[in-house]
Amino acid sequence: MRYLFVIIVALFLSSALNAQINVNLNMNLDSQPVWGPTGYDYVEYYYLPDIDVYYYVPQHRFYYYEGGRWIYRSSLPSRFGNFDLYNSHKVVINEQQPWLRDQTYRQKYASFKGRHDQQPIRDSKESKYFVNKNHPQHNTWVQQQKQNQGNVKNIGNGNSNVKRIGNGNGNVKRIGNGNGNVKRIGNGNGNVKRIGNGNGNVKRIGNGNGNVKSIGNGKGNVKSISNGRGNVKSIGNGKGNGNEKDKK
Repeated sequence: MRYLFVIIVALFLSSALNAQINVNLNMNLDSQPVWGPTGYDYVEYYYLPDIDVYYYVPQHRFYYYEGGRWIYRSSLPSRFGNFDLYNSHKVVINEQQPWLRDQTYRQKYASFKGRHDQQPIRDSKESKYFVNKNHPQHNTWVQQQKQNQGNVKNIGNGNSNVKRIGNGNGNVKRIGNGNGNVKRIGNGNGNVKRIGNGNGNVKRIGNGNGNVKSIGNGKGNVKSISNGRGNVKSIGNGKGNGNEKDKK
């Protein structure tokens, strides 16, 4: 039973971590230049059709053709000195090394030259862009985040003395959402150590209330895989003081 519990916890944490990594990989608002257009949570490249230049967001590089080859610099060359990055049109391209297909992109987006129809991140009032350190509202946003969290040690959103990953209030040590003195993975209130949803002194995987050590749903002093009530050590559904396996 103990080994099964460890395995399930490991799998749960692995899934949660992978989900968080995927979220992070699919967002780079903090890396996008403030002259970039709003509306894109993730960007690899901008294509600037007015000057036939590519900008690589992760490394903040401009790629342009010069001397018979494509080169990159952290800033535009002097011949583009009067070019307005904020008011020009940018095309988002999430492909590797797009300049190698420059003829295709140049023809495809030729009609976008001279357009001034995008709002730059700098001018956006949408709070999700405040995470960008170059946004005018970034410092104010940082201060607000500190004030909102209070005495929190937290990965996530929460108030009061919280040590947790997730959203919650109170003295919480948990992964998930909950209030109170909670040590758990999942949603719950009270003195909880569990994976799942529940209230009370719970050590379990699943949903339940009471002194529960369970995988599944149950109430009472339960060590169970599935649903059960009472002093049960069960794999399956059962009630009462018994050891059961798949007993209906």
